[in-house]
Amino acid sequence: MIHRVGKVVRAAKPVPVPPEPLELDACYHYCEALANAHHHNFPVASMFVPSALRKHIWAVYAFARSADDFADEPEYEGRRASELDRWEERLEACYFDELPDHPIFVALADTIRQFDLPITEFSALISGFRTDLEKRRYATFRELRSYTALAAEPVGHLFLYLGGYRDPVLHRYSDDLSTGLALAKLLQDIPADTERGRIYLPAEDLKHFEVSEDDVENCRASPEIAALIRYQVARARALLERARPLVDRIGPNLAIEAALIWHGGMRILDKIAGCGESILVNRPRLDPADKAVVVARALRWRGNALSWRIARRLSR
Repeated sequence: MIHRVGKVVRAAKPVPVPPEPLELDACYHYCEALANAHHHNFPVASMFVPSALRKHIWAVYAFARSADDFADEPEYEGRRASELDRWEERLEACYFDELPDHPIFVALADTIRQFDLPITEFSALISGFRTDLEKRRYATFRELRSYTALAAEPVGHLFLYLGGYRDPVLHRYSDDLSTGLALAKLLQDIPADTERGRIYLPAEDLKHFEVSEDDVENCRASPEIAALIRYQVARARALLERARPLVDRIGPNLAIEAALIWHGGMRILDKIAGCGESILVNRPRLDPADKAVVVARALRWRGNALSWRIARRLSR
């Protein structure tokens, strides 16, 4: 995770030790440990997900998280492209029934087989992370949305596939949810991204609000920056509102999880809005009290799904 007060300070992350030998259960536990080693605005396979699905969500998350780290984390400097190439080779091997040599791919290959997951979503994610190696600025929001269509939206599709949802209408709602969440994360990470030489705020928005790239890079707080952040928050909120029907329509197996994800996104946007111009020097995050609010609101929204699952379990 990244905290910034004047400069970026990277806290040490507890990195799980790969299991030896690469037994399937141990590899799924490795993916779980990797998920738990990161701070999230929304849950990654919470207790409200059926236990049979949790390990598969962890496998998908671990694949995406690791690929994202190749594009971002300092230890991969100088070999980012080659790491992503090797990741893609391992992914393709999963679809040719080759023996995986990495714990994430041992778990992921099993998940792919069980749920008949298409390679297209995984390949799109890798393409999105490759974009980070090549593109440092976005002229328009349309350009940025093309980026999130690769780097964020496929995760939502995979989440739905794991739940058994292949309806294109649900996937369109998921796209808005994934992009809204991605925009929130990009707002949280403005200081860290500028240190990496990237600005995800569209140039058309900077121009409209009379904010220069130099203002962003040098963390110059101003009323103009505050107005720009308010606008970005409003855009992300609008996308989450467009995605609301997904939470209403999804079945009991993922209903509460989807509500948690939605409310987690809205809650972090509240925190970002509260920061205003100080977002350039302070990274907002959800604390335990925020997460308790998110859980309460999610249960109020789709808590009926929990009682349905309990009744179904008792009827067996």
